[in-house]
Amino acid sequence: MEEDRRIAAAPRVPVFRTVNLTKVYHGDGNDVWALRGVDLALEEGETVVLLGPSGSGKSTFLNILGGLDQPSSGQVFFRQQELTALDDNALTRYRRDHIGFIFQFYNLIPSLTARENVALVTEIAANPIAPEDALALVGLEARMDHFPSQLSGGEQQRVAVARSVAKRPDVLLCDEPTGALDSATGIGVLEAIEGVNRELGTTAVIITHNAGIAAMADRVIAFADGRIASISVNKERLPASAISW
Repeated sequence: MEEDRRIAAAPRVPVFRTVNLTKVYHGDGNDVWALRGVDLALEEGETVVLLGPSGSGKSTFLNILGGLDQPSSGQVFFRQQELTALDDNALTRYRRDHIGFIFQFYNLIPSLTARENVALVTEIAANPIAPEDALALVGLEARMDHFPSQLSGGEQQRVAVARSVAKRPDVLLCDEPTGALDSATGIGVLEAIEGVNRELGTTAVIITHNAGIAAMADRVIAFADGRIASISVNKERLPASAISW
């Protein structure tokens, strides 16, 4: 009998893995536990929605993944690199080369056009997308020479998405990206994030208080009191255009 020469596929390395992650803020005689032993793996190319009330640990967790904050204890791995072992300079390079941030507020420079706001990132990126192409990816090819004051709130947020993805990040970390928008405008922003995930394979992690947004995710992770309360898998993702809240 001929020897079976099949080779088992190598296990996939998660884009992020956390091990017993804790974060404690020390106040005047009071310790506030933001995270209490979080173990989690996030896969390459997936869209994950983080749900939970204010103070549940979502933003602290996202900030640690993005290298903006350090845990009190535990480990964080980006692929096979331990982020918790990096110094400040190495963390700066990690954020520059691998992470795109999208926040609730757009933080655009008012005196620059949409194209120029995006170009600020492409000037420091190793392998950027042209500002025009990044804006086209989020449906703003006709608005790239407009200033922020000439754009709606949803358009400004889409410029922020384009600015984040123009450096080709491996991961988009989104903290309440639709929090300041009405549902119709917010869906346009979610469609932009969805398109980046689909077209570029970018892993997207989205914090939201809006449970309706969970339908567009591969997985939904609920936080409560600094812990993961539940993890659910969507067998079928809804397109952002089909979401309502």
